[in-house]
Amino acid sequence: MSQGRSERPQFRKTRSRRPGQGNRRPAPSVELTTSIPDHVESTMPEGPLPSFAELGLADELLRALEQAGITEPFPIQAATLPDAMAGRDLLGRGQTGSGKTLAFGLALLSRLAGGRAKPLKPRALVLVPTRELAMQVEEALNPFARSLGLWCRTVVGGTSFPRQIDALRRGVDLLIATPGRLSDHVRQGTADLSEVMFTALDEADQMADMGFMPQVRAILDLTPQDGQRLLFSATLDGDVDKLVRQYLHDPVVHSVSPPTGSVTTMEHHLLFVSAEDKQNVVTEVAAREGRTIMFVRTKHHVDRLAKKLRSMGVHAGALHGGKAQSARTRVLGQFREGTMPVLVATDVAARGIHVDDVSLVVHVDPPADPKDYLHRAGRTARAGQSGTVVTLVTHDQRRAVQGLTARAGIRPASAKVRPGDEELVRITGARVPSGIPIVEPEIPVRARRGGGGGGGPRRSGGAGGGGFRGGRPDRDRDRGGGTGRPRRVAQH
Repeated sequence: MSQGRSERPQFRKTRSRRPGQGNRRPAPSVELTTSIPDHVESTMPEGPLPSFAELGLADELLRALEQAGITEPFPIQAATLPDAMAGRDLLGRGQTGSGKTLAFGLALLSRLAGGRAKPLKPRALVLVPTRELAMQVEEALNPFARSLGLWCRTVVGGTSFPRQIDALRRGVDLLIATPGRLSDHVRQGTADLSEVMFTALDEADQMADMGFMPQVRAILDLTPQDGQRLLFSATLDGDVDKLVRQYLHDPVVHSVSPPTGSVTTMEHHLLFVSAEDKQNVVTEVAAREGRTIMFVRTKHHVDRLAKKLRSMGVHAGALHGGKAQSARTRVLGQFREGTMPVLVATDVAARGIHVDDVSLVVHVDPPADPKDYLHRAGRTARAGQSGTVVTLVTHDQRRAVQGLTARAGIRPASAKVRPGDEELVRITGARVPSGIPIVEPEIPVRARRGGGGGGGPRRSGGAGGGGFRGGRPDRDRDRGGGTGRPRRVAQH
């Protein structure tokens, strides 16, 4: 694992106040004179990483980490925890699987220890782009929150609004939320952010890509301006850079990955196929052993491909924003448990699913831009594991896909393949499916209805919420789900 040093961006004083500064700390307004140095990769001191005890975590957290089987920090945790626990505003750059969740989660919980939340007034906030990620962050942090006697809860679309209100009224120390649903609660008066002294933004670049920045800014404007802000992102440019300039005070920067987010344990391949052979190639690849995620562009194509694969004897599930939350949670749970090894998904999965041991990612439909490629690819080769990323390319797509991978900083190997080819088997483990259809069990009516808003205010959009400033960027984006236990390799 790469190891790092911290580096602070250079600042100069200006006469004007930063937008949204409000009652910020009584310090001169500052402005970045240069872009955040994305090209810099910080280095930690040579030798073994410090232990969690040496990083200053409370005994209760140390015991909870030991019980979870987490014995030593990842580089980004060792780099960021001292500054975050000391109250510094912080920028952390690390790709998915680098351990970001515990990096900000342990810091926030340490800062919250000993206090108690008032009704409807959370004390700390984690903003994430999707429902899946929100629920997985809660799963990862809940054992550590309980060890300190703290309450950790989620507020996301697609789940019961009244139940969320009930949890907020009981008092939530650490609230994990998607921007849309939290906007709904603020507008309804069921969440008051005036006592949120610690805020973490996870996957900030994805929130920017998904159009959530207006909602994120509105939320940050309602938190105390002298509160601590931690921002974690795979990249620190564009809208993320603007967010940093506006809301973070003298942040320290820690980075443990290059700006492209490429991974040395990840192989990339372009497989050139004819339009006639593509479906059979997809089916043989899906019939391989091991967890596989197949990405396509539209919800309709997701459902159609998953149905086709099941008819050929491949146990595949469909995941996209148009499905009820109960169905999404069920499919993701089966995929995580390994009972359903193939997941067919739209890009919603690339932006919120953290499942270990995904050994192959297949771009059935090539992604639209380099960031989408990297988000999708990041579902494999997590936490130091190896993985393969394959893009299926028809003749008319060659030039566009080759340009896209070049912009993503990827140099894939290329091969022309047909069904049954040895090269296809070597790269992907493809094999001929059984041909015996997989019959899906009937879903009870109650379960089908479970993913609705649970009686939440329908005009506010339940699933995503339009936010209390500006409209909803996309109905399908502010959704989440997921089940499973936190493990050593699931440090996100």
